Amino acid sequence: MALRLDDKKALVAEVAAVAATAQSVVAAEYRGLKVSQMTELRTKARKSGVYLRVVKNTLARKAIAGTQFEVVGKSLKGPLVLAFSKEDPGAAARLVKDFAKANDKLVPTVVSLGGALLTPKDLDRVASLPTIEAARATLLGLLQTPLGQLVRTVNEPHAQLVRVLAAHKDKLGATA
Repeated sequence: MALRLDDKKALVAEVAAVAATAQSVVAAEYRGLKVSQMTELRTKARKSGVYLRVVKNTLARKAIAGTQFEVVGKSLKGPLVLAFSKEDPGAAARLVKDFAKANDKLVPTVVSLGGALLTPKDLDRVASLPTIEAARATLLGLLQTPLGQLVRTVNEPHAQLVRVLAAHKDKLGATA
């Protein structure tokens, strides 16, 4: 079913708005997937904060023009589904990677992160990026380590003195 001009303009505006704020994009060929599989993919995308849309390549090129994903435009060939990570840079890559494991008909073709065009082989690298929560936990751990070492260093002379006095007391108690 062909889209009317107004529908095309609305679709381009919607995808452009998402692309302007997205962290990364993954394009994957979906030829051969059943409707139930696409529905499952869309459900997983919603749960993981990924904007997933099947868009004609000419409309997708117009939508991503002027965004950091403009480099992807020339690589859009064939029936593709675009997955934009809204908050977590690796979310779209994780979604496509995990879904492609169970459904070999979903084939990633383009990955873009930070305005750089990456190959489909780089999907694993992007998918392995930590989530926001994991990155915060790592940062917090890195900040706590020096403080913990400082506290132990400051307390060590006192602890050493206590151990020496206890050993001396035990020695005096043993001789008496």
